[in-house]
Amino acid sequence: MFDWISDDALVALIGLASGTLLGLAARIGRFCTLGAIEDMFYGGSTERIRMWILSIGIAITGTFALTGLGFMDVSESLYLSIEWVPLASVVGGLTFGYGMALSGNCGHGIIARLGGGDMRAFVMMLVMGLSAFVVLSGPLGYLREWLFSSSPVTGTPPGIAHLLSSMTGLPVAMIGIFIGVALSVAALTSREMLDNPKSIFWSIAVGTAIISGWAGTYWVAANGFAAIPVTSHSFSIPVGEAILYAMTASARPLTFGTGAVAGVVLGSVAGSLFKRQFRWEACEDPRELRRQIAGAALIGAGAVIALGCTIGQGMSAFSVLSYSAPITFLSIIAGAAFGLRQLISGFNPAI
Repeated sequence: MFDWISDDALVALIGLASGTLLGLAARIGRFCTLGAIEDMFYGGSTERIRMWILSIGIAITGTFALTGLGFMDVSESLYLSIEWVPLASVVGGLTFGYGMALSGNCGHGIIARLGGGDMRAFVMMLVMGLSAFVVLSGPLGYLREWLFSSSPVTGTPPGIAHLLSSMTGLPVAMIGIFIGVALSVAALTSREMLDNPKSIFWSIAVGTAIISGWAGTYWVAANGFAAIPVTSHSFSIPVGEAILYAMTASARPLTFGTGAVAGVVLGSVAGSLFKRQFRWEACEDPRELRRQIAGAALIGAGAVIALGCTIGQGMSAFSVLSYSAPITFLSIIAGAAFGLRQLISGFNPAI
């Protein structure tokens, strides 16, 4: 498309820029899935879960606004171009959520921890990326295909907006925008949120990162010459892609996901330096590291089965209103809640 940059490098650059926003949100805005779940169940605060809802609302509104303006076609996304497998959403979501509790973070959070100097996160990233590819295309790929096989969509895309459009005759974009605005308003019906403009700002930043991923990859796919998938952020398979690229860059093209992983690292380093929180850390307790490694392996496997992590399903799939998004996200919350309860009971048997 451009003489000075390849299509692959361009989408990676888009991933880098929007991923940097996600890294800054994690370190400065305290945008964290597990932290939001912990606050909701044990901290008596719904502020961070409302940040998630507001980000989802912003992402939905922006994505369907792009669709209405002709700058995006949500049906080209992975989440709406293949048939939904409910069992995969539930099993993958529960596995991911439980692994998230064991490791102490989701995929996005692990990368953000690495950007703060935590070397345990580096080990967890390697395990997560390896686990994702073992289940995607490695030895367990055959089992995954047998248990959770899917096929391309031949009829109405498996999306909430598309279903409501077929029932009412209203435009898909209009329905999507309405749902996005409704979620955004619902998230803001809290004095806790309204009294903290920083939470609102970082929620908008996360939603914007998801929208820019869709807009950028769709634009390059529509105007470029390379076969570029229309995608937005997710942090399971892209971590494996980044590891492979680091080892085989001369034989492997850049991808949006590779750029996004680098962007989250860059943003989290900048954010931790800005808050003066950057410090090198290592694990002094082998039992803790063993638990975190096991959690990272479950995160990688669960994300591949569910076709996305807390960002992939919880944000990107939600932004196109895929059937899979709410089911997977609720399964992740259930798995994480169970894992957290198990950890708390283990440390405090009297509870």
